[in-house]
Amino acid sequence: MKLDEVIISKAIIDGFSEKFKKSLKAEVVIAGAGPAGLVASYYLAKKKIKVVLFERTLSVGGGMWGGGMMFNEIVVQKEAKHILDELGVKTRLYQKGYYLANSVEAVSTLTSKACRSGVEIFNLITIEDIMIKEEKVVGVVINWSAVDLAGLHVDPLAVRARFVVDATGHSCELARTIERKVGASLNTETGKVIGERPMWAEVGETNILK
Repeated sequence: MKLDEVIISKAIIDGFSEKFKKSLKAEVVIAGAGPAGLVASYYLAKKKIKVVLFERTLSVGGGMWGGGMMFNEIVVQKEAKHILDELGVKTRLYQKGYYLANSVEAVSTLTSKACRSGVEIFNLITIEDIMIKEEKVVGVVINWSAVDLAGLHVDPLAVRARFVVDATGHSCELARTIERKVGASLNTETGKVIGERPMWAEVGETNILK
């Protein structure tokens, strides 16, 4: 078979355009394809909810690829082990209550499961603002990450959603945008983004659940 470079280019453009147009209206938009965003998208999509996930960097998975200090192992509590079991990620008992998993396997498996469940993932796209109408979040404003990094003045596009999930990690970017632009009170002790606290794994994990 003789390959035609223009046909290849057209196929890429048409394929992306088709899925992008279908994603302009979603039930849930998630910002950030780290472990939290991927897990949230997977469980929502399993319930047949239309989920669109935007990741500003080239790769999904956040910092999970590197495990701890570039030792590509992650430690999971027994309370969360059932998630890895459901996904099919291999775990090894380290000692009572602590399980080890390969971080590369965990990220790649979770990403595959999310995609196969129906999650539409767009990498290299930044959510730069939020759509708010009548005091309700109704969508997000997006642009190419390259535009953001280069500081170019290029108009963004909009994606409508019934719900928006901020899975941007420590930066809490969408929550900070809401706080800054409309002065909204968040469901925290202070009503604002509290931010990253000193390392205390037990308290940190417990507070997330609260």
